[in-house]
Amino acid sequence: MPIDPKIALGAELPDLAFAWTPSDIQLYHLGLGAGARWTDPAELRYLDDRAPQVLATFAAVAPTFHDTEPPEVIFPGINIDLANVVHGFQEVRLNGPIPTSGKATRKARITELWDKGSAAVIVQEHTVVGSDGAPLWTTRSSIFAKGEGGFGGERGPRTRTELPDRAPDFDVTVPTLPQQALLYRMSGDRNPLHSDPQFARDAGFPNPILHGLCSYGMVCKAATDTVLDSNAGRVTGFSARFAGVLYPGETIHARIWRGDDALTIAATAVEREDAPVLGDVTLWFE
Repeated sequence: MPIDPKIALGAELPDLAFAWTPSDIQLYHLGLGAGARWTDPAELRYLDDRAPQVLATFAAVAPTFHDTEPPEVIFPGINIDLANVVHGFQEVRLNGPIPTSGKATRKARITELWDKGSAAVIVQEHTVVGSDGAPLWTTRSSIFAKGEGGFGGERGPRTRTELPDRAPDFDVTVPTLPQQALLYRMSGDRNPLHSDPQFARDAGFPNPILHGLCSYGMVCKAATDTVLDSNAGRVTGFSARFAGVLYPGETIHARIWRGDDALTIAATAVEREDAPVLGDVTLWFE
């Protein structure tokens, strides 16, 4: 049985020590399309050689940034084929601006396990502390495992963020490159779903799809640039549900509503009649 809820729920995963450098930050930002405005001083803050500002979404990839092998979905009480898994949602909450370099340790545990009948949803929480013991950030994420339900658990909550009943305050389009997924995978996500056409077809897609975390980072950057004057240090958190797919070369359409301390965002694919890409998107700022 791939999932044993008695073992999996609440299980603590091994601690992971990791480090990052300004070059890692630059590569991550380039994978999100940074540098397109190559003469704009605000844009170039993402790519400074010594002290690049760090987009909040880097927190979601920093612990595995140097991985060179496809991930395995093997945890206590869980053993699932990677081809059956898609990202469900991702949230990062920062304790302060992410340093441009550092060493840290990630502690992780499985906090929720939901039985959707035809699928399973597995939620993890990661807390990251620096080498000096100071907390840096917390992330929560889920994976949706097709065909892995039926283990007898609860279905779990169904929550959706309602979009404001008015026109958006900002309306932005974000182009992606045909090679966007091949570039972004250098940030540590080597899942062949994003690079191998046959693997993608076997998984039910006509072509490799863009990493959900790439769309996630691109929308966070677009909102930061548009509303917060490209000041990544003002962002305190970012959350989104992966509502659909985006293919490399397509264009993201981001509609942004501003509140006192948060942005509500909807992200869709222009070329497919605004098909959903990210939903329930919130960016918190100060």
